[in-house]
Amino acid sequence: MNPFLEFVGHYWWLVFPLSGLAGGWARSWSRASERRHRRRVELYQLQNRAAQAEQASQTEVLRLQEAHDAVNRRWLEYELDVGKLIDFPVMSDVREPLTVAFLRAKREADGLRPATPGEITTAVRLAEYRAAVRSFELAFDVAEREARRIKDGNFTEPERQRLATARKLLRIASDNAATPAERQTAYKRARRELDGLIVLPEATIAALEEKIAGMLDAPKAPDFHQS
Repeated sequence: MNPFLEFVGHYWWLVFPLSGLAGGWARSWSRASERRHRRRVELYQLQNRAAQAEQASQTEVLRLQEAHDAVNRRWLEYELDVGKLIDFPVMSDVREPLTVAFLRAKREADGLRPATPGEITTAVRLAEYRAAVRSFELAFDVAEREARRIKDGNFTEPERQRLATARKLLRIASDNAATPAERQTAYKRARRELDGLIVLPEATIAALEEKIAGMLDAPKAPDFHQS
């Protein structure tokens, strides 16, 4: 007789416990496979969430940089326009606490601004920049509202007259219809009128002088009325 069949004939009763062992092993293997699958799914979900969080963070950094730029552009409207500074002198007056506060907030936001959104890689760093930009926006809004409320109210009547004279002179200095000599004289007189009243930022002076110099250098249109 075949040895295997002989063995089975003598030990047929082993089939039941062996079947139980095989079934238990199969169930154990199935549960282990399920656990491995769940771990792979969880790992994938974690990686996916991390990627989404990183993308969301960089999107927020971009939005913060845009908000930062928007406030800087509003400030440059004063920084590069001497007429606007004359109308709202508080915006350049470093004796005013609100002006000092917004300039300090600007420095802080500028210092925390990343060169690229990818430079901010932690939630703490993102929170710092977010808070700095929000503080800059708020401080500028408060200073601007106060400047528009006060206007030239901090000056005496003679000082306000000097400011009004400076405005007229600067219009002449920027008038292409005036002669070069008239523009140069008006600009120098305007600077004298403002001396001691408003400290013009260097950027304001450079922008104004560049504008006037460009007008002085521009070729005049031919006068067809001359004979």
